[in-house]
Amino acid sequence: MSTTLHDQPVSVRAKLAAGWTSFMFLYIYVDYFALYKPGYVDQLRGGSVWEFDISQGLLTVFLALVSIPALMVVLSVALPARPARVVNLVVAALYVPVSAFNAIGEAWTLFYGLSIGLELVLLAYVLRATWTWPRAAAVSLVGRDGALA
Repeated sequence: MSTTLHDQPVSVRAKLAAGWTSFMFLYIYVDYFALYKPGYVDQLRGGSVWEFDISQGLLTVFLALVSIPALMVVLSVALPARPARVVNLVVAALYVPVSAFNAIGEAWTLFYGLSIGLELVLLAYVLRATWTWPRAAAVSLVGRDGALA
């Protein structure tokens, strides 16, 4: 009996879906754990988040910021290869500064530094997996004798 484990290759789509899923868990939990910061809930009750007044527009922006990576989980699997690659490259690249923005003005550098650092590692993983997406070999329609097949 062999004790060697067979390590099956993981598809790029599965890697991307896993990367975006991990990113989403982290993204959501960072916001959730921020509720435990002293004074944060009082600030929310006072009608503001950071320097912004809580409004329908602000909450819509927050919903969009969370919805896009959540949708990337399914889009990474459902879209054809070329559009999936383009969308993953664009969205992951755009979320690098979005994630970094969350650290601006924060005094809790250990908490936000670690969380944003992990987010950036996950985004780098998505970018690398997308950038190195294997190409299919081109099928030649020309036979060995030079005639069209």
